[in-house]
Amino acid sequence: MDYMEINVTLDGNFESCPDISWFQEITKRTLAAEGFGSNAEMGLLITGQRRMQQLNKAYRSKDKPTDVLSFAFLADSSNGKDPSFSTPPDSLKHLGEVIISYPQAVIQAQEEDHSIKRELALLVVHGVLHLLGYDHVEDKEADIMEARQDEILNCLKEALD
Repeated sequence: MDYMEINVTLDGNFESCPDISWFQEITKRTLAAEGFGSNAEMGLLITGQRRMQQLNKAYRSKDKPTDVLSFAFLADSSNGKDPSFSTPPDSLKHLGEVIISYPQAVIQAQEEDHSIKRELALLVVHGVLHLLGYDHVEDKEADIMEARQDEILNCLKEALD
């Protein structure tokens, strides 16, 4: 059975925020682009600055808000596709959780002079790529992740209007 579960939670009443189905579509298309088109599950939380700052402080020791955090459940491997990863009894690959600060996305969209949807899609793609094992600590890793992020965003153009 092919199935994908994207659990989206809007933790607040954010003006001009896309609906849950938009976030699910962006997330599903990102996962499909990376070969996780079925039998996968993950969470996406859209929250405010205060909660994001609390999470950033608790998990990264940085006492300031950030735009996106990712908490991966997959083993650390090349793009998360670890052949030794065992499938749980429900046969879904539990990928993890992505958390996005909606107010920070608005700020960054204004700074970059593009739409809020484009910024949110960028953050979703970025967060999902982290769940799948991409990183940007080293320059070479950053180049690979940024190129993949741009490729996926180009495929999502019609959803960003």
